[in-house]
Amino acid sequence: MLAKDYLHGASIETVYLGGGTPSLLSPQEIQSIWHAITENFPVTQLLEFTMETNPDDLNSEYLALLRELTPVNRLSIGIQSFRDEDLQYMNRAHNAEQAIKCIQLARESGFDNLTVDLIYGIPGLSNEAWRENLERVLQLQVPHVSAYALTVEEGTALSYAIRKGKQSNINDADAAAHFNILLDLTASYGYLPYEISNLALPGHEAVHNTNYWKGVPYLGIGPSAHSYNGHSRRWNVANNMQYIHTILQLDRIPYEEEQLTVTQQINEYIMTSLRTIWGCDLQYIHTQWGEVYVHKIMNAASSYMKQQWLRKEQEKIVLTRSGKLFADAIAAELFVD
Repeated sequence: MLAKDYLHGASIETVYLGGGTPSLLSPQEIQSIWHAITENFPVTQLLEFTMETNPDDLNSEYLALLRELTPVNRLSIGIQSFRDEDLQYMNRAHNAEQAIKCIQLARESGFDNLTVDLIYGIPGLSNEAWRENLERVLQLQVPHVSAYALTVEEGTALSYAIRKGKQSNINDADAAAHFNILLDLTASYGYLPYEISNLALPGHEAVHNTNYWKGVPYLGIGPSAHSYNGHSRRWNVANNMQYIHTILQLDRIPYEEEQLTVTQQINEYIMTSLRTIWGCDLQYIHTQWGEVYVHKIMNAASSYMKQQWLRKEQEKIVLTRSGKLFADAIAAELFVD
């Protein structure tokens, strides 16, 4: 494998097959991907192999073969909503009935380690409707939920429809209310909000994503994929044809790379760690980069502590519930220069 030296021989513990629609691959093709991984990297203990799926791609035969032929042991299902009106607004291919059915099929096929994606802040989604949506997945006892506020990307059909007045735009106050409902309702079912957008029953936190938030090195394969080894970051070219052509004709991966300065390393750590319940570890920053950066971060954090958007727990800075609504802005203010 052309990129295998990037991780300097590190053992692979988790695999995440996503970024597109990997459930369009046959189980045999996924099996071949796994063989390529084991041929090029040491795998002493595979803790988690997650595959993203769409509800309309799953059926009993496919799931049975996936279970039999591959090491996939966790499914990430892009439900988005259990309400047909929401799915139609987001132009999703599946319907609410398929959303429920695919969870049942996955369980019947032996996949108990499941996570589903839900979207809130959808125009027209009332607090009560969002609560019912959440209760549906919680009553199904899906052990992990990723819930994201709807964002409108430029150049998409939705952004065009909003600009033309054919669809309603997002309301930030509604999204904030939905976020608070998310935290209250999931807590009542025993879920832990271990990251701003991710909630899990104890023991079902995503290993792969948690490693990312804790700054563990990773390797991305495929067009647009990103890689990180603690000192540098790479991102592959996004164009599919250019990516394939360069590999086949030139025997190299087309990517760009930057070496991370100390400042960039610290700021990336602040951005990712602050999103988690474990927070930004000041002792870690002191050990890795020096006391001077701890003072800079604490000085920047003081005003947010007065606003009760941040709190200090022992030697860690953690977002409060109200602070989570402004996580990215707060993190940016804590960045060092």
